[in-house]
Amino acid sequence: MAQSIHEIPAGDWDALVGHDNPFVEHAFLAALEDSGSLGANTGWLPAHVVVRAAEEPEASGATPKLVAATPSYVRTNSYGEYIFDWAWADGARRGGLRYYPKVTTAVPFTPATGPRLLVHPQVDEESHRALLGEALLGLAQASESSSVHVLFCSEQEARALAPLGYLPRRSYQFHWHNEGWADFQDYMRSLRRKRRGEIGRERRRLRDHGVSLQLLRGDEITQEHWALVDRLYRHTVRKRGGMPYLEPAFFLEQAPHRLAERAVVVLAHRGSQWIGASLSFRRGSHLYGRYAGSLEPIPGLHFELCYYALIEHAIQEKLSLFEAGAQGRHKLSRGLVPRSTWSAHWIRHPGLRDAIEEYVRVEGREVERDMESLGQRSPFREASLRS
Repeated sequence: MAQSIHEIPAGDWDALVGHDNPFVEHAFLAALEDSGSLGANTGWLPAHVVVRAAEEPEASGATPKLVAATPSYVRTNSYGEYIFDWAWADGARRGGLRYYPKVTTAVPFTPATGPRLLVHPQVDEESHRALLGEALLGLAQASESSSVHVLFCSEQEARALAPLGYLPRRSYQFHWHNEGWADFQDYMRSLRRKRRGEIGRERRRLRDHGVSLQLLRGDEITQEHWALVDRLYRHTVRKRGGMPYLEPAFFLEQAPHRLAERAVVVLAHRGSQWIGASLSFRRGSHLYGRYAGSLEPIPGLHFELCYYALIEHAIQEKLSLFEAGAQGRHKLSRGLVPRSTWSAHWIRHPGLRDAIEEYVRVEGREVERDMESLGQRSPFREASLRS
């Protein structure tokens, strides 16, 4: 178990993470940690589980090769997880049980799907996923935790943990998948007439307000741009009455040096003034929208910053997936359709586990019905929704 991501060499960790997810990379986890966004005061204590290959007898002085790992934390609350278990914690409290601490395997403050049980491509995936699942149970025992929660993992990971006593839990988000459109106009032609009209009016309204947009990547994003993103992040959180999970150092110090290679910033201008921005992260063929804000309540600006400009970018770059974050049924009419997301949960107390198992079963049926209903309201002329 590593109490800091810095106890693990970046190259060893990144050899496990695959090609398309920027959030399980060493750099992103280090940026969260080094910015002060994690720690005892936030309820996120790093406790990364690692599996190393056994050393050969003649190599007793060598560092064991990292063959599997998972980004894990001992939690003293449930803030910043987005797979909600507050009702479970309240039920435990009312039953006289202690729910915290708990173990959470996730990317803090980041409701993006991706691998959580990271396995080196040269070793057997199934057996090493099981090793990680068992090691997480050992971490729960050592930390006297009530439970283990693996969040926004793949369905395969959730199913792989079930034999160890984890409960797979299904939820959903709205994602955009590239069907091979040539450009944004080609994409628009695939939508129903009503949806095309709505999107066209929203984009024209911005032009009528004198708003123009600029998309920047990598070294094009200056320190001034990062400062704007930080300012807008805090403005949006305050406006919504939320909690600013990320410290200023994440945007002002860590992101410019560690994350710029993955960053995509969309800026909104009116004249010489910046009035809004969104920050996304890209790796491989996937794009993930994360933070956005505006200083003026211009109709349609949010949709342009958070959806249309990024869909247009994804089409131009031939990206296969764009995730725009948690919640938001309004995304459906913009071409983002419901896709299943998964988590897995191990509960120590038998009575609490039985109650949560029934909760998850009922919730899963409701999720399935909800997704079927949403699928019937597809924005596309020919619906082809995959769950």
